[in-house]
This record gives sequence, C-alpha cells and structure tokens, in this order.
Amino acid sequence: MQSIISLKQRHDDYVRLIQFTDTHIFSDPAATFDGVDTTQSLQSVIGHARKFNWPPDAILVTGDLVHDPVPAAYGRLRDMLDKTGQPVFCIPGNHDAPALMHKVLEQDNIMTAKAILFSDWLVLMLDTFLPGTHAGMLQRDELEFLDRQLNAHRKKHVLVCLHHPPVSVGSPWMDKMGLRNPDEFFSIVDKHNHVRAVLWGHIHQEFNSQHNQVKLLATPSTCVQFMPKADSYIRDSQAPGYRVLKLFMNGETETEVLRAG
Repeated sequence: MQSIISLKQRHDDYVRLIQFTDTHIFSDPAATFDGVDTTQSLQSVIGHARKFNWPPDAILVTGDLVHDPVPAAYGRLRDMLDKTGQPVFCIPGNHDAPALMHKVLEQDNIMTAKAILFSDWLVLMLDTFLPGTHAGMLQRDELEFLDRQLNAHRKKHVLVCLHHPPVSVGSPWMDKMGLRNPDEFFSIVDKHNHVRAVLWGHIHQEFNSQHNQVKLLATPSTCVQFMPKADSYIRDSQAPGYRVLKLFMNGETETEVLRAG
C-alpha cells in the first residue's frame, strides 16, 4: 500500500470530489439492512452521481464499507467501485476489518492510501477503527501521521477525512459511538491554519457545522438513513445520498449533499 498518492485534477481552479459513505455491503446478495438492499441503493447513488456530477477527480468512501467484514462482501463492493473507472480511496469504519479491507480492495483503481496530493490541496484519510466497539479512536500513529503531514505540506489547503464524528451531532445514541479522543484530534488541527474542512460518515445523516474556521461535514449513507436528533435508532424516510465537494485553489470549499430519489 502506498501511503501517499499524487493525482492530477481535471480543472485548473478546483478539485472535484465525491464522498460515498456507510455503504454496508453484505456478502449475501439477498441480505438487507432494515429492509434496504444496500447493493441496489449504492448502485442508484453511483448512477445519480454519474448523471449529474461526473467525472470526479477522486471518490472518497469513508467507512462501514461492508456490513459483515468477510472477503465476499469486500469483493462485491470492489466490483462496484472498480466499475466507476475513477480513483477510489477507502478508509475503515466500525463494521470493517481493516487488514482484510486493505488486502481485498487494494487493486486497480481502488486504493487505501492515507494521503492524496493535488496541486493546491492535500486530502488525508484517517483510520478511526477501534476493535470491539462501534465507537472510534485515532491511535497514536494516526495522530502523529496527521501532524507530520500537516507540517510537511504547509503550503497546501487540507481536507481531513475520517469515519467517526469528532463532535456531538445531537443524537444521544450516536454520540455514544463517536470519536473517543476528539480533543487530541483538534489539538493538532488547531495548530495548523491550513486545514479547511473535516469530513466524516457514520451518522447516516447530513451534518454541517464549524470549528473555528474549519468546516465540519457529515454525509448521508448510501443506504439506510438515521433520524437526526433522535435518542435511539429511528429510520429516516429520506433517500440514500452522497456529497460533492469542490476544493478551490484559494482554499475555499463548495459542497452539496445530493440524494438518489
């Protein structure tokens, strides 16, 4: 696995990224997540993105890639992502098995690199997997990697991606499963004035906030949606979604959540 990948962008003045998250693909094609066919819903979301926001410079898939972390599930996801024909970067979520994810997915246009370099932007892909829990944590090596990359690329604007939310999202049951060491994370981010946005998944809903001058963004799942501000799991009726981001050379960002339905 290469830890840093350099990509050329299609437009001189911005990078276009698409985020898919919480795809929850099963090994059994007949299995569903609360009645939702996660394979079909991901295909619908990819189809919507192909119709309205194609081609991206890269696709970011930010965790809970599969529902049951076995080779067959990753293989089914790999086949769908491979057909996009675009560079795809994946990080694990709490439903994943990181070592297996790297082994099965890392081929062709699918990568598990931790850093993506464009002309004016650096995208960092952090691993928050914590064994034995649905919560997340940035281990010491991840925090050191973050600080090291931010120091090494001071002239680039930075987007940081992870699976678990580093702030409360206002849903008590989900907040119990967030990032366990957000203070350590933000202590590093706050030292560097070139971090422009932090992006994550896990919460199966849209979220937009701000930390100092840093945008905080979460994105709906490509399958089941969770009701915002709920005390416990309640399925939301909104359609599966994804996020499009434009990262401009001056450090500005433009982003929109779109839904396939």
